[in-house]
Amino acid sequence: MESGGHRSGRTGRPPRLSQEAILVAAQRILDTEGPERLSMRRLAREMSSTAMALYHHVQDKDELLLLLLDAHARRYPRPVLPGEPRARLLAAAQVLHDLLAECPWIVEVLSFDDFVSESSLWVVENIVDAAVGCGMTLEDAVYAYRVIWHYTTGELAIRAGRERVRARPERPEYREHALEFLDSVDFPRLNAVGRRWAGLTSRDDHRKGLEAVVAGLLEQKAEVVGVMTEAVQGCPCC
Repeated sequence: MESGGHRSGRTGRPPRLSQEAILVAAQRILDTEGPERLSMRRLAREMSSTAMALYHHVQDKDELLLLLLDAHARRYPRPVLPGEPRARLLAAAQVLHDLLAECPWIVEVLSFDDFVSESSLWVVENIVDAAVGCGMTLEDAVYAYRVIWHYTTGELAIRAGRERVRARPERPEYREHALEFLDSVDFPRLNAVGRRWAGLTSRDDHRKGLEAVVAGLLEQKAEVVGVMTEAVQGCPCC
């Protein structure tokens, strides 16, 4: 149940409703109160309106967050990407991560497999085009983008969840120290890691993982090409 203690301090005539005004008010709530406080009812109070009136401009909270992300993507500076395909693939994938990382509240809609922010499509275009430049078919390039998308959004979602757990004052200590009490016979490696597990698993290794993902995708493509080449060379009709 939401608290009614917050007051915006504004008086007088309510602001005229528009999608732009709604996005400004929603961003203000995100910045001052956090994503957990943003709801259509809370937003309606912020705008001295009703939730029903907001639905004439925004379908629901999911669309609201996607519109906020699109607005963020429009403001995000477009870096000059490398010309070499593999370097451009890595750089564009890093931009995708960094763009989303600036909006931790977007985790709520990261699970949308069909997610597309119109203003960030240039990043997707560069990832797919760079993958084609690395020798992939267009279909395989789309697959490569999906693998990178899943890795990126998964990493961000886990990071956001970890931060929420750390922020809880009642967080139980066993989350960090349970591994040291594992049986060293049945779990020798995990027992050896012990208390270091929390530190090792909370390091920011995104770039290292991204390079491994891209290397794996390109190696997979090279193996397929090698098998196809051997098949052609071994064909009696060739």
